[in-house]
Amino acid sequence: MFFSKKREKQEGKPQDQPVSPSPLGDLRAKIKEAQLPCNILEAVTSELEKLEKTDAAVAEYSVGFNYIELILSLPWNKSSQCKLDLARAQSVLDTRHFGLAQVKQRILEFLAAKTLCSKARQTILIVDDEEIARANMEHVLKKEGYTCHCAGNGAEALEVMAREDIDLVITDLKMERMDGIELLEQINRIAPEIPVVMVTGFATVSSAVDALKKGAAHYLGKPVNLDELRATVKDVLEKKLFVQMGKGPILCFTGPPGTGKTSVGKAIAEALQRQFICVSLAGLRDEAELRGHRRTYVGALPGRIINELKRAGVNNPVLMLDEIDKIGQDFRGDAASVLLEVLDPEQNVHFTDHYLELPFDLSRIMFIATANDLAKLPGPLLDRMECIEFSGYTEKEKLNIAQQFILPRQLKIAGLSKSSVQFSSEGLLRVISDYTRESGLRNLERQIADICRKIAMLCLKSNARNDEQVAIDADTVSQLLGPRKFHREAAVAGPQIGIATGMVWAETGGEIISVEAALMPGSGTLMLTGSLGEVLRESAQTALSFMRSKTHEFGVQDDFFRNSDVHIHFPSGAIPKDGPSAGVTIFAALLSLLTRRPARRDVAMTGEMTLTGRILPVNGIREKVLAAKRAGVRLVLLPLANKEEVEALDADVTEGLKLQLVANASEIIDPLFTDHKYILVT
Repeated sequence: MFFSKKREKQEGKPQDQPVSPSPLGDLRAKIKEAQLPCNILEAVTSELEKLEKTDAAVAEYSVGFNYIELILSLPWNKSSQCKLDLARAQSVLDTRHFGLAQVKQRILEFLAAKTLCSKARQTILIVDDEEIARANMEHVLKKEGYTCHCAGNGAEALEVMAREDIDLVITDLKMERMDGIELLEQINRIAPEIPVVMVTGFATVSSAVDALKKGAAHYLGKPVNLDELRATVKDVLEKKLFVQMGKGPILCFTGPPGTGKTSVGKAIAEALQRQFICVSLAGLRDEAELRGHRRTYVGALPGRIINELKRAGVNNPVLMLDEIDKIGQDFRGDAASVLLEVLDPEQNVHFTDHYLELPFDLSRIMFIATANDLAKLPGPLLDRMECIEFSGYTEKEKLNIAQQFILPRQLKIAGLSKSSVQFSSEGLLRVISDYTRESGLRNLERQIADICRKIAMLCLKSNARNDEQVAIDADTVSQLLGPRKFHREAAVAGPQIGIATGMVWAETGGEIISVEAALMPGSGTLMLTGSLGEVLRESAQTALSFMRSKTHEFGVQDDFFRNSDVHIHFPSGAIPKDGPSAGVTIFAALLSLLTRRPARRDVAMTGEMTLTGRILPVNGIREKVLAAKRAGVRLVLLPLANKEEVEALDADVTEGLKLQLVANASEIIDPLFTDHKYILVT
């Protein structure tokens, strides 16, 4: 034996080789360290026991192994510590974004409510049949700044809860009339959001487990350690407050593309010091992408929400559901219906992914959705969200944003320094007015990026030094970008018969349209072209019927429609159009056609018209006014019913325009056909 050991030592063989832990042994160790909730721990332990009895060569082994690893990687109890500082939040929003005053105000109000919630004084109910124990705990907790109420048994405690707003209940286990377990069951039934801490001298393992299974937040034994009591109460109340602050209205940012919806979401996450996750839902058709696939085959995967939480490592990020209005629907299920559960604070506490098959609490997540057109959202889904409208930018706002944000960013991308390129305000305004026509900023950034790339190429060709300055004015912009892409057609076009200028709203923002009408021999047919929807067709029929009923009032022949056909056309036939707001514009085009009076092109109008000539209110007033301003319109006719919205418009929006409110179709005749010299708002 001696020689054998000596030979092994000489041959370099280790006498005691360490045994490498098995993969299942590693999983069991991770489960012990994970501090999982009780129900999750039971499920993962059961799954591990099944795995230990499964041959590693079969497919079910890898499925079960990956499933346990997913459970262990999810942030069941891990949250990022948020600091709600309203001044800091306002500073972040102002630094990252110019304008959007109403949007910022609404967001700050949302955060202010959460800040006050975090500072509210909390109330504790102490339930114990021993007066000395109640007095001691009350004395300690009052010194910590809590408001305390006391009760001698469970029945008295319920009476106190009926008249007081309680945040936490500390109760003894053994009491007369109603013990702690019965009180816990009653609280779970009438107010499940109130946490309960059990305190008893019978601190056995079975009673502790029974209380925790029935919903107790914590368990303490008598005699109570006062330091442990303070720490337990503080921890339980902080967790409850954290959950309450996570709950609240689901914000939905709606507005044209390029108006800063996604970037404002990032700023909110930065202000709250939370992680930011953006999930694009555009084109999503399969509901399994959100809810996951069932573990019935090897390639099954969890849904995108669970995957993103796994990647983030915390259970309280700011989660942005981008382009929520572009979710599709087909035979693979309705993905929008999954969001009904995800975005409902009453349901997402127990969100169940098909792959995970265990309830995961999504209530701590701050959800923000973005959409261009709310009309495409299902009613129940829209009802779960609070919409904040992002309107288009004025020329002044675009100029400031270009100078403060876009230009420095694009100069850096092109390898140019701020000191070497000097952009004049006139040059930027030329880009805004002649080369872009949008509510947002994306096309403006593309044009500025194009200029910066051209300057970079010219600098390389001419071997210019870095300290040489390049001045970009309006003429230089025209040379670099070529002929202008957009003209102010309303400002340069003269009055024409049968053509009226209208204002419409689309998901890309406000737009200007020209409604054309023509009269020809026929048999009394109304023809409508331009890819029109059913509502727009009905608006045209209403306008024609109103015209025929008021021929004497408008000076039109009574039988104009008997031997003639009327053709109404909306240009840009490839673009679908629908909505009631063009009714008054159709009437204006018909009136100009039938009275042979040229209608002014620099007068734009919007409004739904009834069969009696009343003009009803419409939506999107700000966007439509901005579109009229971009097109060079001088006079805007708006429904009188939109008076309050018109009065709330900023001075930047109405600058250079005259706004006139009308209640009846007859009120548009004078401004439409008379060449007034309007004094414009400055």
